[in-house]
Amino acid sequence: MNPRHGLLKHSSLVIRVLMALILGCNMNRNNHLFQPIAISTVSSSSGSSAVASLEALRLDGRLSLENNQHAAKDFGNRYHFLPAAVLHPKSVTDISSTVKHIFEMGPTSGLTIAARGHGHSLEGQAQAHEGVVISMEALQGQAMHFHTGEVPYVDVSGGDLWINILHESLKHGLAPKSWTDYLHLTVGGTLSNGGISGQAFRHGPQISNVYQLEVVTGRGEVVRCTKKQNADLFYGVLGGLGQFGIITKARISLEPAPQMVKWIRVLYLDFNTFSTDQEHLISTENSFDYIEGFVLINRTGLLNNWRSSFNPKDPLQASQFNSEGKTLFCLEIAKYFNQEEYHTVNQKIDSLLSELNYIQSTLFLSEVSYMEFLNRVHVSELKLREKGLWEVPHPWLNLLIPKSKIHDFSQEVFGKILSDTSNGPILIYPLNKSRWDSRTSMVTPVEDIFYLVAFLSSAMPSSTGQEGLEHIVTQNKRILEFCETAHLGMKQYLPHYSSQEQWKAHFGNQWEAFVLKKSTYDPLAILAPGHRIFK
Repeated sequence: MNPRHGLLKHSSLVIRVLMALILGCNMNRNNHLFQPIAISTVSSSSGSSAVASLEALRLDGRLSLENNQHAAKDFGNRYHFLPAAVLHPKSVTDISSTVKHIFEMGPTSGLTIAARGHGHSLEGQAQAHEGVVISMEALQGQAMHFHTGEVPYVDVSGGDLWINILHESLKHGLAPKSWTDYLHLTVGGTLSNGGISGQAFRHGPQISNVYQLEVVTGRGEVVRCTKKQNADLFYGVLGGLGQFGIITKARISLEPAPQMVKWIRVLYLDFNTFSTDQEHLISTENSFDYIEGFVLINRTGLLNNWRSSFNPKDPLQASQFNSEGKTLFCLEIAKYFNQEEYHTVNQKIDSLLSELNYIQSTLFLSEVSYMEFLNRVHVSELKLREKGLWEVPHPWLNLLIPKSKIHDFSQEVFGKILSDTSNGPILIYPLNKSRWDSRTSMVTPVEDIFYLVAFLSSAMPSSTGQEGLEHIVTQNKRILEFCETAHLGMKQYLPHYSSQEQWKAHFGNQWEAFVLKKSTYDPLAILAPGHRIFK
């Protein structure tokens, strides 16, 4: 179906909304949109009747109007906006009917719609204050369809978890090419943001590994799109923060899956040496299959903590290494292999390691199955849940820093703004822009190589010190202020801003195209209100 179908039917209404939207975007530059409760011209009784009208819809699933507190929280655990209703769809038709109904009611209904996957957003992006939340995980259970030919792929629901896709694809000896570090996320959720992990230097992010999408637009239309068919919507939705449509199905690229992984960690005292080695590895043709890194500031007993899952190559040398008080940079790398390649893969690893300049005594190795490696973060999650430390505030900050500015960033942030890393891991690793598709909505720095720097902090609710939420948020603000004053050309990943002026700066020369797509596919700004880009 053509996404523009039905424009004439609603011409008068849409023209008025378009004018308001475009004028608001381009003229009212000081209009702050970050408001916990949206300003509305509709009375509460009008909103109540709009919600009540949804009950008349004929659905395969169900609409819940009570006990929806779970939809008012997310992994960030900082914003809690209660929806008026939660849709538990059993079909794509349930979603399209609901969106179309709200669209046809027009702006006076006051209703917005948020697609919620596994609830792993950080700033309330999957919430809809007094609106409708669609529980995308309710679509799970539909059969995945595998194509195992010369160009293998799998058709999955937008509500499927990546961990389930991994389990099913391994039965066919296949697996997706690109991952996130945490696999208990929905397909629609990661494709709406980007999907980055240590494989992205080679395969690009997850949004670069999609062949086809099915999308429900803000008009309620179900649109199938590819790189050639409805390409504007296809690329717009990928990394589009849910602004143009809800991803209900996706065709994901696959490759032959390895059986085992050699998982390696080495340490550096000098950031320049560390980053030089990382950049060398991502530019080498036959390199490792996974390349990440992290920062450790003022951590004690570091190597002893690794011994539960890693073995030092030289135990005696490792025992003599003292990490206390130092700022260290850890290179984390992995090489995939099958059992028959065991001896040759060891030779290849030795050859690659010989090109690096890490501290020789800090070489730690582990050998795990491919499944164990990819699902490694979930193991940590289970341990934290046992201790009651999972459902705490997570004031995460994810940045993309150009290569030319990463040393300035490191010098100012690691050891100055940050005095330790006890609140959570800090990831840092380079990515190749050549592996990204510039036609998607995701925004990256202008340089060919840029770094992901992720501050994955957890705040202790009862703490007023360095482990407390206020301290971490203040720290994040200092980092952002430095990036701005030093003109680093930084872009946020999983972006969150408090004004439309900041969103315009984020998108830069892509902003006008972004606004045009919004007016085309979601002219009433119904979808994904939690990002607070459009009213």
